[in-house]
Amino acid sequence: MKTIKIVRDWQDENQTLGKSTVYDENNKPIFSAISLERGWRNNMNNISCVPLGRYPVVLEWSPRFQKDLWELKNVPNRLECKFHSANYWFELNGCISLGRTLADINKDGYNDVTSSKSTLNAFHKVFGDDRRAEVLITDNKGCKC
Repeated sequence: MKTIKIVRDWQDENQTLGKSTVYDENNKPIFSAISLERGWRNNMNNISCVPLGRYPVVLEWSPRFQKDLWELKNVPNRLECKFHSANYWFELNGCISLGRTLADINKDGYNDVTSSKSTLNAFHKVFGDDRRAEVLITDNKGCKC
């Protein structure tokens, strides 16, 4: 089973940034990107990043986005935590976005992720026909979550 490892390295009340790497069954890295999430707000629905931990991830249909998306399961007190494209933290409702580089696209003082749609497409491609994986979310800078 493939594993997605997210290491968070910057956070404030609005935004969390990190690095995401997908590892194959032999623990070889096969994909990497920048991760973007909401800031830590006590795991509250729609406004907080996902708590640190290990979660199963399942590829399933999203009626909202009209496509298959990877969804984290067993997140305490949360549902519908998905990987989907977004360039800005405020476009996320407790989900995770991936991008290629950081840039303050809208000049609000926050680093945004670029190329989110194409990065997410590449993310999906590395899983091939797999429909299950796991994600491990950690930090290396003392993030609050």
